[in-house]
Amino acid sequence: MRIFVTGATGFIGSAVVKELIGAGHHVLGLTRSDAGAKALASAGAEVHRGDLENLESLRSGAAKTDGVIHCGFIHDFSKFKEVSEIDKRAIEALGSALAGSNRTLIVSAGVAGLRPGRVVTEDDDHPAQSSMPRVSEQVATSLASQGMKTVVMRLSQIHDTTKQGLVTWLIAMAREKGVSAYVGEGLNRWSAAHVLDVARLYRLALEKGETARYHAVDEEGVRLRDIAEAIGRGLKVPVKSLSPEEAAAHFGWMALFAGWDISASSAKTRERLGWHPVGPGLIADLDKMKYFEG
Repeated sequence: MRIFVTGATGFIGSAVVKELIGAGHHVLGLTRSDAGAKALASAGAEVHRGDLENLESLRSGAAKTDGVIHCGFIHDFSKFKEVSEIDKRAIEALGSALAGSNRTLIVSAGVAGLRPGRVVTEDDDHPAQSSMPRVSEQVATSLASQGMKTVVMRLSQIHDTTKQGLVTWLIAMAREKGVSAYVGEGLNRWSAAHVLDVARLYRLALEKGETARYHAVDEEGVRLRDIAEAIGRGLKVPVKSLSPEEAAAHFGWMALFAGWDISASSAKTRERLGWHPVGPGLIADLDKMKYFEG
């Protein structure tokens, strides 16, 4: 198949591009830069110029392919509502190009904020009232009635030894403030999966070609205290428990996530797609990071 991939030079998207090409698919990768074009060409992908705010480039890329994997997102959480609106318009543009074609649109979402305090499953609907500005899942679901197959890929903390989802920001804060922190007893948990396992999951979902929700989750939940301690070891900084009031000042925009339990199951995803994660765990990758290089 010929697949249009947004975010094709990003952390997850670049892994998806390699996975697709390795499985014999042809990739049309979205990029706005010369460096991105060079990276895509080196990976064996066809280059499509544009960005998430150029809706015509999104529509034209989607129109000439057999399916779309939307990995692109502007990761500026200080402007979360604004970038979520950009994401919404991008998904709608992609969907307009696929309407009535019965082709597949895979949209990236998240497990965060769905059911804080308990393990989220694939059967859990997105709550009608949510504090999360990102609405990618709701937009994708609304497109299912327009003659396409829509897949929602709910992401956890996607990691290797260079990046780890929200944990990347915890590392940056610990580096800046000289302390690796968690809230209370740090027993709230974040689910996680290795980026190469996740790239394979996107491919399996594409090849399955059914409207569904999947969870990109290997580890159901890793305690925030364990994450903070791994960061402390790596950066050689003290590890500290913060009260909720202290956490608001310390974490800033991240305070909302830092105290949440974001644990999730992928049992049904594994059963439906035959997905068996094999990559290292989150703590193992944190322990192998080169914190003082780059």
